[in-house]
Parts: sequence; structure tokens; C-alpha cells
Amino acid sequence: MADQSQTRRGPAKPGAAGTKKQYFRRKKVCKFCVEKIDTINYKDTKLIGSFVAERGKMIPRRISGVCAPHQHRLANAIKKARNIALLPFAAEY
Repeated sequence: MADQSQTRRGPAKPGAAGTKKQYFRRKKVCKFCVEKIDTINYKDTKLIGSFVAERGKMIPRRISGVCAPHQHRLANAIKKARNIALLPFAAEY
């Protein structure tokens, strides 16, 4: 092999061995579990509207932090609210 200070990508930087900065990402908690909301009502457009993006798409679990059972109930509530025109299907242009 060649020199120990070189890797396949090129020469090693001095002082760069294992100095990657660690970021602490806080675990997202379910809003419905924390506030002890049992039912997600499709008529409560203020609540479920916060889980719909500007373009009219549902915000996924990994971004909103909602647990799986509440995400399923939330999705059904959003779909019902869309069908009776409480929420838009798509963005307004």
C-alpha cells in the first residue's frame, strides 16, 4: 500500500480523524398523546388543518411526529373533511 496518511479519497486532513460533530436530535412526541386527545373529529378543521401542507397534502408521520394509531385516525378525518369540503383537496392558485 501507499502512505498510511492517504485514503482512497485523497490525503488525510490533519486533526480530522474522528472529529465529526455530533448533533442531538430530540425525539418527536405525538401531540394527541401528550394532550390526551381521544377522538380526532373531522369537523375540527383548525386542528386537522395543521397536519395538512400548503399544497393540500397530508404531512407524514416522520415529519409531524404523530404516533401510528393517531396518524391513521388523522388521515381518515382529513379525508372525511375533504369530501364534505371543509378542507381543500389541492392548493388554491
